[in-house]
Amino acid sequence: MQTSISWLLFFQSALIGLSIAAPVGPIGLLTIQRTLDAGWRAGLATGMGAAAADTVYGAVGAFGATALIAWLVGAKTWLAVFGGLVLLRLAWSGWHQAAGTEAGAAPAPVPALWTCFAATFALTLSNPMTIVSFIAIFGAMSAQVAGGSPLVMVAGVFVGSALWWLALSIAVGRMRHAFRPAWRRAINRASAVLLAGFALWQWSGLLIP
Repeated sequence: MQTSISWLLFFQSALIGLSIAAPVGPIGLLTIQRTLDAGWRAGLATGMGAAAADTVYGAVGAFGATALIAWLVGAKTWLAVFGGLVLLRLAWSGWHQAAGTEAGAAPAPVPALWTCFAATFALTLSNPMTIVSFIAIFGAMSAQVAGGSPLVMVAGVFVGSALWWLALSIAVGRMRHAFRPAWRRAINRASAVLLAGFALWQWSGLLIP
């Protein structure tokens, strides 16, 4: 019986991780952009940074670390400011990456895999809506947590999120060589504009009481 509860909890948590990772947002844009520029490994490293951050927040929600949750909610303003700055920095890099695909231009350097991972890890942690989402979802599952281990929930969140980023990076990587330089340049510039837009949108939330 306990094994059945654990497997059910694992699959439910994996669906939670998948559902939080799958919607198209700044991390999805970065994963697609870096996969097109540097291959599926760079895209996967980008996505895995988000998966690791989702796992951290999943652990906070699953274990009910109330003091840490209260601190994170109280620090949401500074987290939003930091996240917006990271997005603007990534938008600037993406715009210059696009310039590097133009005829006669020197290729823009591609970030190392650890840099791809670290940037999205910090970006995802700085999004206060992520922790709010996990608190709400795991609070609704509190009855099931009582019958299973929080570690199972954390593992499920990581697997669900990681599977999405693996599938996305491989799928885009298979189509990578079909994109001409002009198309990649257009995608990089569009991504840069959207990332800057996400930063402004995140900051606009600070003006709303």
